Amino acid sequence: MHCPFCSQPDTKVIDSRLMADGSQVRRRRECQQCKERFTTFEVAELLMPRIIKQDGTREPFDEQKLRNGLLRALEKRPVSVERIEAAISSVKHYLQVLGEREVKSLVVGERVMEALRALDGVAYVRFASVYRSFQDISEFRQELDRLEKD
Repeated sequence: MHCPFCSQPDTKVIDSRLMADGSQVRRRRECQQCKERFTTFEVAELLMPRIIKQDGTREPFDEQKLRNGLLRALEKRPVSVERIEAAISSVKHYLQVLGEREVKSLVVGERVMEALRALDGVAYVRFASVYRSFQDISEFRQELDRLEKD
């Protein structure tokens, strides 16, 4: 790591600590030349896959789209922001762990439905009705029956 003060390429790590639940490392460094100290942060860079939509087009993963979909389904439901953010993190983590460069939107949608099922049954049915394009009341009834069985 180059020193930000004198640009010397040789710096020494004085102290390292885990931060952010172990997903980040904070390092205190000292320049061997000018003796100035500074802090660096290290995180793993995990790329999100591109999403293959149903019409075959590809687009970058958009966390805001994921968040908006969850928030729309959970509108006026008693679910905390922390639980919503945890669900978003869970979906993102799942996609990263797949290790694929491209993932079909159906995979993302099914994972979102699993997250919503765990958060709130009403939100799950709301999302499922749009996601699966329910055409009549019998499809709602089938989904509710499936939800009650689980």
